[in-house]
Amino acid sequence: MQWSLILLFLMAQCCFIDCQLYTYHYINQNKNWTEAQQYCREKHTDLVTVTNMKDMERLKISAGGQSEAWIGLYDPTNGPRTWYWSLTGVEFNEKTNTTHKYHLIKELKTWQEAQSYCREKHTDLISGTKQLEDEEVKKLMISSDHIVYFGLFRDTWRWSDGSSFSFRHWNLKFNNQIINRGQCAMTVFDDGGRWRNENCNERKPFICYEDKVILIKENKTWLEALTYCRDHHDDLVTITNMDDQILIQEKAKEASTPFVWLGLFFSCLKNKWFWVCKNNPNLERRINNCGKSGAMEAGGKHMWFQGNSTEKLNFFCLKR
Repeated sequence: MQWSLILLFLMAQCCFIDCQLYTYHYINQNKNWTEAQQYCREKHTDLVTVTNMKDMERLKISAGGQSEAWIGLYDPTNGPRTWYWSLTGVEFNEKTNTTHKYHLIKELKTWQEAQSYCREKHTDLISGTKQLEDEEVKKLMISSDHIVYFGLFRDTWRWSDGSSFSFRHWNLKFNNQIINRGQCAMTVFDDGGRWRNENCNERKPFICYEDKVILIKENKTWLEALTYCRDHHDDLVTITNMDDQILIQEKAKEASTPFVWLGLFFSCLKNKWFWVCKNNPNLERRINNCGKSGAMEAGGKHMWFQGNSTEKLNFFCLKR
């Protein structure tokens, strides 16, 4: 079938303000990292994966004033060193952001200190080839009397759930150049939530996460997918911000169809895109009269495409 790129992002009409795609659980029991991982996988989804500074703020709230906890980051014994961009999801951001504002900081800092400064004062170190090739960035770099750091780094650390998120929030004493193999990461809330590497056999509290999004590898039309999600879970998934997009696109890589249905549909009557709204469960059938629905590309850049609602695809449900 013919697929058309949807050129809007987060502009569809929505019937709610906030919906978290995952929840955190602070477990105030002292376990080593492996025991904590096993507990989280049995009771929830896994040890927590942290993808950005908003996640860090939510972790602090979940800890309720506690001082520290294991997270799901570990350094495997024989793990290869992999290159990452400091700004998580930069490939997607490059396709959606059309304006940038860059700042050359003429203070001399280590790379770790520079990353911390940028996250506290701005967004992050510049990341991605598109930002580096921006003419404004080139001019700023030429104007500097010193070598300028940007947001590319390499490490051997991996997330327990197998995701490839590049976000790191190490304390300023952390040395990524030395061998840390066989160690695990903990967040220290008394140090602004910054991370510290520790022997994995140490016994500490820990944080689990509950994933509320599930990829259904059954091929259904958009309305069949909507009905399935509401009968067996909660609803088709809604993406309301860039952080949600980054989480969902990681899961889309596992799909068995080239596109995956989202809870997005178009109304010719209203001439607008809408998100599904469980508060008004018949809305989709009343105004989805075009046969056009939104799906995410399973590979590539995970862009959103408009497709025929009768096409049978995998789909994302939001768990209750």
